Amino acid sequence: MVMLSQDQNKPINLANKWNKSTDFKGIPVIDLSCPEDAKNLMVNACQDYGFFKVINHGVPLWLVSELENETMEFFNMSQYEKNKYCPPNPLGYCTNKIGRNGDVGLIEYLLFTSDHFPTNSKNFSSLAKEYVEAVRKLGCNILELLAEGLKIEPKSVLSRMLSDENADTVFRLNHYPPCLDPSPNTAYLASSNGTNCIGFGEHTDPHLISIGRSNTTSGLQICLPDETWVPVPPDQTSFFINVDDMLQVMTNGRFKSVRHRVVTDRLKSRVSMIYFGGPPLMEKIAPLGSLMEAGEESLYHEFTWFEYKTCTYKTRLADDRLSFFHKGSHPSV
Repeated sequence: MVMLSQDQNKPINLANKWNKSTDFKGIPVIDLSCPEDAKNLMVNACQDYGFFKVINHGVPLWLVSELENETMEFFNMSQYEKNKYCPPNPLGYCTNKIGRNGDVGLIEYLLFTSDHFPTNSKNFSSLAKEYVEAVRKLGCNILELLAEGLKIEPKSVLSRMLSDENADTVFRLNHYPPCLDPSPNTAYLASSNGTNCIGFGEHTDPHLISIGRSNTTSGLQICLPDETWVPVPPDQTSFFINVDDMLQVMTNGRFKSVRHRVVTDRLKSRVSMIYFGGPPLMEKIAPLGSLMEAGEESLYHEFTWFEYKTCTYKTRLADDRLSFFHKGSHPSV
């Protein structure tokens, strides 16, 4: 696991992990204009990788483009101007630090909730709100198709948590500046292709589902079940879909929360936009009874999203937080 605050000046040598798995056929790309095909393909992707791309998703590309432009305008401001948006709480602008327990990366970011957009312009806030609403609808559609593919009812059993007015939504805009030569205080990967700075270290997302995209600069990598890391090629039209921790629990481990990380490019900056769809804070999380087969036992203790979210604040980025809620473990940190 990548633990970024310990011996950051030492390379993480993963050269022997860069050969693609012989069974890996590439990142699944699923066309949502064919829902009957899409629902089964998505179930397979969630079981095999915990990750896939979607196209024909219904999110206006003009909206994506305009928000990316506004985002870059913000990150291109002077550091003095950007620091005006540094809050005393996790929302707003931050640089380098990821989380509360010492994890760092070569990154700066803006963190929003669905009703709090502390940006430098009304146009930026308006675009961000419209974008979040569009990808929330996309997330609901994907979760309903997954429910149909799993043959569980009602089909809103998962999507209702995102559509709830108390849903815990987080929206994150990341900027990874170029990094040609890692400094002594920068974590980096050593591979057969040289070195790359760590932008965001290895982790899983704690929510139900994450919906992301990036500009044309590469950097996102996912970990396959055989521990092989593979790059996710960026493009202009698709969205990246992550299975998150809560979805792993609710499917009783059928879907796997995908481990992923970001490395920086040596010459080009990378911008990514991620919607994290979470349930209401007091929503009880447990494997779905409608999915459990006769005699199947739950792998997890029941807990609330608030309890799990609190756990994330107490742990490190690369920690396996679900292990604290697994049956046989004490359900607390």
